[in-house]
Amino acid sequence: MSINVLVTGANGQLAKTLQKLYKNNEDHIEFTFVTKKELDITDIQQVQNYFSNSTFDYCINCAAYTNVEQAEKTPEIAFKVNAEAVKYLTETCKKANTILIHISTDYVFDGENDKPYTIEDIPNPINEYGKSKLLGEQYIQETLKQYFIIRTSWLYSKEFGHNFYRTILNKSKTEKELCITDAQTGCPTNTESLSKLIYKLILRQSQNFGIKHFCDSKAMTWFDFTRQILQDNGLEDKIKLVKAKKYHTFARRPKNSCLSNSKFE
Repeated sequence: MSINVLVTGANGQLAKTLQKLYKNNEDHIEFTFVTKKELDITDIQQVQNYFSNSTFDYCINCAAYTNVEQAEKTPEIAFKVNAEAVKYLTETCKKANTILIHISTDYVFDGENDKPYTIEDIPNPINEYGKSKLLGEQYIQETLKQYFIIRTSWLYSKEFGHNFYRTILNKSKTEKELCITDAQTGCPTNTESLSKLIYKLILRQSQNFGIKHFCDSKAMTWFDFTRQILQDNGLEDKIKLVKAKKYHTFARRPKNSCLSNSKFE
């Protein structure tokens, strides 16, 4: 018997990676990928109607508002997608007996820890994006018993989406010097790593529900990550990499948002 999986946010980097790796699998897992145009999760009626017409064993929520800077200026948009829409999805999953796999963020923490954050650490977001993601988490915890909230760090795809990895590669085509901050530390996480973890959870039908942390294990600054990107692409001798002396953003960002990986079994 097939396991039916709905994936929201199909145009995003994580959903596209899942689709690339697993759309055609031999494990009888049937994926349905939906874009915002096909299913706008901020519209509760659309969500309810979609679930009433199909049966899903799992819903992977890859839909999110991730523009950290803009979220400070127009927080209502971030909260609409990252919190209220998650509430709609959560309530609908409960009625449909669907297990929700929700992707969250290291930005629910303030970054003041001098060691990686565990699931026991108390969230304290310092920007609107982090606050909106935390509220979404809370809606899930209040409503569901069968869920996975997977917090991840500095997510990137080498192939899809707008992310730091691809931005650096694009800049390297036109710029001779890159000025990058070393004021923040995190764990860059490849969408392929996260996709494989999610797939394994579904394949094994894990019952180890709750909040989880997952990231690729190596901690580094944005400067370190840039150096690694350049090295991986044979560009380290072609681009001058310098540390930014002044780094200003509209949104406050955690200085250290490294996560300590959870046990998933």
